[in-house]
Amino acid sequence: MSKTTYSTPQLAMLVALRVAIGWHFMYEGVVKTFQSGWSSYAYLMDSKGFLSGTFQNMASNPSTLKVIDFLNIWGLILIGFSLITGLFSRYAKIGAFLLLLMYFLAQPPLMNVTYIFPGEGSYLWVNKVLIEMLAVGVLFLFPTGHIIGLDRFINYYRNKK
Repeated sequence: MSKTTYSTPQLAMLVALRVAIGWHFMYEGVVKTFQSGWSSYAYLMDSKGFLSGTFQNMASNPSTLKVIDFLNIWGLILIGFSLITGLFSRYAKIGAFLLLLMYFLAQPPLMNVTYIFPGEGSYLWVNKVLIEMLAVGVLFLFPTGHIIGLDRFINYYRNKK
């Protein structure tokens, strides 16, 4: 693995972005665990766009919905924890990107489409989910966990052998 060097401001901003996105993910997952009866049912049933049928089918099957809710909550918590601590951060960024992509595809910001729970502001193609997904992509390309994060210790012991 090549040595990546960043200036102090670059590293600080990349780590701050990683931790902020991690906090957002972890907080959303933890909140969902304490909301009794929380389910992704309404979100999936309100899906629009070319994959809406797929998302609505997932929501209409109680067994599938239960698995989706479990994976969603614990995916958010584990991805968030990983990004905050810099532990297995490369995998967490892939997971975050894929999860955000699913959210984006389930409720894309399209013209003349309204959702039961509208987002803040008016969007066309670009919304906060897409922006966060792109930010995770930037973090994937400019990794920091091996510099500031628990991945540093894993790399240290792996290279020591």
